Amino acid sequence: MTLALLCSGQGRQEREMFVLFEGADSAQPVFTAATAMLGADPRTLVAEADEAALHDNRTGQILCVTRALAAAACLDLDGSLLVAGYSVGEMAAWGIAGLWSTEETVRLTAIRAELMDEADCDRGGLGFIRGLNRKAVERLVAECRCAIAIINPDRLYVIGGARVDVARCCAQALVAGAVGARPLSVNVASHTPCLTSAVEPFEAALSNSAPGQLVRGRTLLGAGQGSVIESIAQGSSDLARQLAHTVDWARAMAVLVERGADRILELGPGAALSDMMRGAYPALPARALDDFQTLAGARAWLTA
Repeated sequence: MTLALLCSGQGRQEREMFVLFEGADSAQPVFTAATAMLGADPRTLVAEADEAALHDNRTGQILCVTRALAAAACLDLDGSLLVAGYSVGEMAAWGIAGLWSTEETVRLTAIRAELMDEADCDRGGLGFIRGLNRKAVERLVAECRCAIAIINPDRLYVIGGARVDVARCCAQALVAGAVGARPLSVNVASHTPCLTSAVEPFEAALSNSAPGQLVRGRTLLGAGQGSVIESIAQGSSDLARQLAHTVDWARAMAVLVERGADRILELGPGAALSDMMRGAYPALPARALDDFQTLAGARAWLTA
């Protein structure tokens, strides 16, 4: 049996995102690494910070990567694993696969966010459009000075650009017949040309990062091309390029299935990726860690 671990992107940060790990000693090194980058324990931060702080780009990226790393540390994972990440979730996926240590994963996530913020000087953001075909979405984003950031299954597109343009594009999409469209709580135009100036310095940071050792039995799939990544040198160019280019997550999902994934667990926060998997591949068991009340319940599902 082959389990696929999905590392979620940002936008679903919430007060309870670390409650599941209360008393879990295995997660402490992850929280220690995140504290060094955030200046506060992430568990305290999510409990006390206001909503604007929770969805600050740098903070949000670190929190989401921390969540995935903590989950992986607590689940006693063994056997054959496929690991993939959605947007910033790919940073966590690299760490879980073993290409970086926990500390290096969180440090590079902070650098990623800082470079994105520096490049995104036009008050960027993301939104989604559901229910229109790709040609219609491409026409809308061109008219509104936006771009397609992520291609998801079931005619679900994430778009990015200046926030005012994203809002206008979502409004026009609803007029054009979209079943849903609205801005998202992500305050940077990820995966669009707005971030072109961040690509080169981020690739340099990745190339100079301290390498780890791939964990035996874990296969890392890149979200950009759906290819197997076995080293930092092999994957850094594509990981950096994604900052300013469309991510085809629908393709990445198809590759997971083609490579034999027969169970899916989304590490969170949220359940957006497991929901997508169930919609696209209804015969495939897909759960989110947030579906479970305890880590013991999640472990029981994994070992059933």
